[in-house]
Amino acid sequence: MHTQRKAHHFMKHAQTTSQQGNIAGTGLSAPAILESVEAFTKAQLPRLERFWSYYRNPMSIASDQQSRSRWYRLAQEAGLPGRTSGAVTDKRVFERREVVVENDIAWRLQAMVDFMFGKPIEIRSDAKSPALARTIERVLHAVWSASGGIALLQDLALLGHIYGHADLALRIQESLIGSGGDDDALSSAAAASLRIELVEPRRGIALLDPLDYRTIRAYIVRHTHATTPPAAATGSGLLRHMLTNPQGETLEVIGPRSWTMFENGRSVWEQTLNLTGGQIPIVHIQNIAQPFEYSGQGEVEPLIPLQDELNTRLSDRASRVTLQSFKMYLAKGIHGFENARVGPGQIWTTDNPSASVEAFGGDASSPSEESHIREVREALDKISGIPPLASGVVQAKIGNLSSANALRITLMAALSKTARKRITYGNGINRMCQLILTALHNAGVLLTHEHDRRTRLVWQDPLPEDTRELMQAAEAKARLGVPKQRILEELGYGPGEGARP
Repeated sequence: MHTQRKAHHFMKHAQTTSQQGNIAGTGLSAPAILESVEAFTKAQLPRLERFWSYYRNPMSIASDQQSRSRWYRLAQEAGLPGRTSGAVTDKRVFERREVVVENDIAWRLQAMVDFMFGKPIEIRSDAKSPALARTIERVLHAVWSASGGIALLQDLALLGHIYGHADLALRIQESLIGSGGDDDALSSAAAASLRIELVEPRRGIALLDPLDYRTIRAYIVRHTHATTPPAAATGSGLLRHMLTNPQGETLEVIGPRSWTMFENGRSVWEQTLNLTGGQIPIVHIQNIAQPFEYSGQGEVEPLIPLQDELNTRLSDRASRVTLQSFKMYLAKGIHGFENARVGPGQIWTTDNPSASVEAFGGDASSPSEESHIREVREALDKISGIPPLASGVVQAKIGNLSSANALRITLMAALSKTARKRITYGNGINRMCQLILTALHNAGVLLTHEHDRRTRLVWQDPLPEDTRELMQAAEAKARLGVPKQRILEELGYGPGEGARP
């Protein structure tokens, strides 16, 4: 009933606008947009939520019946077999055994994010005029810093690694028009009027061109929230509101010409996008590019089967250890043995000459079990490209890491994957910079040509740097005739920060 009412309001608004059947100038009707949202909610959202739960592994409070063993349950327990988790089926009820969950996914993703954006990056302008290039760099730095800076990029990388992709949206305030002045005033105005926002894939829905998966016709940001009852609603009125409006929904429909917000199917806000040059202010970034696919390749999905296998084997080992950690005794022909104490100095007597006491149990070695767990961990290392060394766990088998080259060889898989991701994330950051400069140009604040809006990123080495080796390399480049300013930039010095000639 609630969904039908929202659809009615949504379609009613579409019919009463000046562009009938054309929501936010996207060329799409209200039923088409609602159908896309419903299809995403049913097909894609459960899959994305499962990725998040395997990364975050949130803890939930167990019910009274479940809390007999432990008071909590973990999300990754969903991948354990019924014989371990205590599942109830139509044919059999399994008793819950020892459950061990070791989240090998989270620390690997955190290490990947550290390799990507553990150190700040620099955005350099390719404008031909040095003065214009410095102005562009200051403005872009101000906008990115006001939007979150390195924390925003780390969140972007985290969501991209979990879901396979993430999107950036550029919000533009009308106060940008007519502002400007010197570099400081321009940077402050841009930072106050332009805001880069990260859109989580569970909320962002891209409506693609049927003929080109790379072209976004419209973009929808979906928010669900608890509805606020009217101030006069009390008693039965408040209860009626809670039953008929269990959850509110906000849809932001973004097209090439306008940005419209719908609250429970009613249009509550609309902004005309005059400054983006006909572009939808959305930048789509894939974690690892997939051919002919809008969504990129994430890091959680290929690790889920191995994570389930690891948790299963760790739980089996815990159950075996629990069973075999204590000696058990089988007594024959001893009356009342079940009530006797078992301990040092205890004496058991009987008149039965055939009586006996046999001890069994106790922990025993299981080489095949240990080997299987070790091989599962190694498979996680190979698929993710992140060995324990990346998180600081040094093992004896890695050999002598006395030089930076030896460390790089050991972390070759992580470094290669990081270099590959820098292409996709770097292209997305550069596209957002071009979108910002386009908006500033169309607002008449910072006039630039199209070729002046090109930018490039300067990435820092994710591994610890040897200062002595860097200085020796810089001296060798200087002897070869490499410009001094370029050498200083490679050493991390900005304009005017190096030694004076």
